[in-house]
Amino acid sequence: MDGDKKSVSAVSDMGAWAMNVVSSVGIIMANKQLMSSNGYAFRFATTLTGFHFAVTALVGMISNATGLSTSKHVPFWELLWFSIVANMSITGMNFSLMLNSVGFYQISKLSMIPVVCVMEWILHNKQYSKEVKVAVMVVVIGVGVCTVTDVKVNAKGFICACVAVIATSLQQISIGSLQKKYSIGSFELLSKTTPIQACSLLVLGPIIDYYLSDKLIFDYNFSTGAILFILLSCSLAVFCNVSQYLCIGRFSAVSFQVLGHMKTVCVLMLGWLLFDSALTFKNIMGMLVAIIGMVIYSWAVEVEKQLPTKATLPHAKNSMTEEEFRLLERIEAIPVKDPELGGPK
Repeated sequence: MDGDKKSVSAVSDMGAWAMNVVSSVGIIMANKQLMSSNGYAFRFATTLTGFHFAVTALVGMISNATGLSTSKHVPFWELLWFSIVANMSITGMNFSLMLNSVGFYQISKLSMIPVVCVMEWILHNKQYSKEVKVAVMVVVIGVGVCTVTDVKVNAKGFICACVAVIATSLQQISIGSLQKKYSIGSFELLSKTTPIQACSLLVLGPIIDYYLSDKLIFDYNFSTGAILFILLSCSLAVFCNVSQYLCIGRFSAVSFQVLGHMKTVCVLMLGWLLFDSALTFKNIMGMLVAIIGMVIYSWAVEVEKQLPTKATLPHAKNSMTEEEFRLLERIEAIPVKDPELGGPK
């Protein structure tokens, strides 16, 4: 019986990761065609993210109205705080990409893993084994080798990158914390936060995009092709947002960051296959190192799970997954961009 439950849980976990990787890589490819000069030159990344959240919010409202999902109470101030942090993450990443070189932008994204580790240690007193720390370093080195090229930074760009990294890390930790605190499911939490994010980004997005691109979205010529790709991007964003909340609810913000770099490897491979992007020996070696790091990380997490109960008791509250909360509810008879959604990889 326990074996069957573990098998079902493993399949669910793999499904959540697969949904996140496929939808994230798909949205990056769609946005590449939508935003590139050779495509439809739609340079309004922040407003596009507003469209993403608006469609996700609409799906959430339809789901609640039809009874497919239930709505649980979460204080408005917590939702507002989360939405502000999430929007700072998106805006900060877009400004960081504009003001810094691509190399420093990639370094700032890689720094999220150690930042998340430190923040979880400060906020939740979470400890990490030596094996996990080594695996994290291997992943960071591997992805750094295959993505970081020129590194140029300035004062404004450095500040934006710091704001983006801290805000993104705090947002991803908060997703798991809110789910645990209010015993709320991934989709239910997403349906509560996305309307606030959509409204704020649709209002502020055109202003931010004008500053970034010196163009107004109202002057853009919306061709049939551009509209179709915007709809495709928004559709993929629904799956990407839901899977992000699912993954962080089931695992942790650190696991989401580490295994999320699989998307970077997939994007490099698809760029080489579909867009004839250059793939050097350095890229290939970096991807291999990153994949080895991910395998080591998966092994290290499994080792931690098999530690004696005594060693894990002090952190039981911080490591409970969404599924465990659902199980407790039944027993007591009482439910997930990337900055990448708002900008090119």
